[in-house]
Amino acid sequence: MNGKKPFTKNKRPFLSPTNKPQPRFFSFFFKSFFFLLIVSLLVSAYFLFQEFKRREQYQLSTESLQISLTETQQKLEQTEAKLLALQNVDQKLRNDDLEKRLIELKKIYAAAVDAYEEILKLEELDAETEELEEGLALLFNQLAKDQLTESQESIIALNKDIAALQAKLREIAALAIPKVAQTSNQPPASGYSRQAVETDVGKLVVSMVAADLASTRVIVDTASDSDCTNNCPVLSVGEYVSRSGGYAGINGTYFCPESYPSCAGKTNSFDLLVMNKNKVYFNSANNVYSTNPAVIFSGGGIRFVGAAQEWGRDTGVDGVLSNYPLLLSGGEVRFGGDDDPKKGSKGNRSFVANKGNTVYIGVVHGATVVESARAMKALGMDNALNLDSGGSTALWSGGYVVGPGRNVPNAIVFVRK
Repeated sequence: MNGKKPFTKNKRPFLSPTNKPQPRFFSFFFKSFFFLLIVSLLVSAYFLFQEFKRREQYQLSTESLQISLTETQQKLEQTEAKLLALQNVDQKLRNDDLEKRLIELKKIYAAAVDAYEEILKLEELDAETEELEEGLALLFNQLAKDQLTESQESIIALNKDIAALQAKLREIAALAIPKVAQTSNQPPASGYSRQAVETDVGKLVVSMVAADLASTRVIVDTASDSDCTNNCPVLSVGEYVSRSGGYAGINGTYFCPESYPSCAGKTNSFDLLVMNKNKVYFNSANNVYSTNPAVIFSGGGIRFVGAAQEWGRDTGVDGVLSNYPLLLSGGEVRFGGDDDPKKGSKGNRSFVANKGNTVYIGVVHGATVVESARAMKALGMDNALNLDSGGSTALWSGGYVVGPGRNVPNAIVFVRK
């Protein structure tokens, strides 16, 4: 033997059934599986925890955001309410300011229109009105440019200039009152007369025509055949007398002359109660409750009422005419003045009056309406009614003895029976 170990083929240690070794692959698999399972559980638990935490944070964030939004909305609503209140206050203040400005501009415009009409009246008296017209043009230009302060100053200056010219004309008119040879407080029994009358306010000149109702019919004639509200027809007093076959006449009611700016849209219209010679009543609807006085002419008499509403709509009379003011009633003065500057200015004052059964139409020269009433009193009239005056004044008796004045929508006419 050479000392080598003997060769033994596939010689293995002997193992009992109880300690038989397991395959290595399956052992590794199971170990990996359990490791992965544990890792997966840990990862899942981690993600679940993160999701739970995220949702909890989201819920807290949502609740916080909701609270924040609610608070913001409330604050926004409060802010909007405050802003709206401020805007309303500011708008109100702004509107109040605009309204005040507009009111002032309207007042100035109305005063400018009145001033223009006074200038027209001065032109009718042949007064020099060029400077007044220039002042008026400047005023209207300022109004057009919304220059409130300047226009306020201009209207004050313009009215002052108008008043100065009117005062000057009154002085001239006092000198120009017709000169008469006689002074008498006894009115004529018939026909035309011009005489000076002694009154408690001084001497006044009166031109008048007397008519006895026993021989004269008094009518009211109108240029229109029915109610008219704009662009109404007008005639001269002479035309009324001529077409009615009369012998005397005088202008009638107040009306809106075409030349007056304030009469735009109602030119030559009148709104007082009148019944003409054709038995047509004018403006009857708007005189149902009229407190303006009226005179009623019938075949054998004349009647004055203190208010047109006292008179029905009788067509059995010859004529009805309403105007104002009532100067005299029952022999007593009924008009002692008011705040109307037009009635307080001096000028020719037309009237219709009666003394018993005699009717008078005439003009008191250079007088206020109050002075005209005093003249009627001094003449011993029973009743007297003021008629339209100024540029409308016209008295016709065989021709114009006063006037002719502007064309008018109605007139009182004496016609022989």
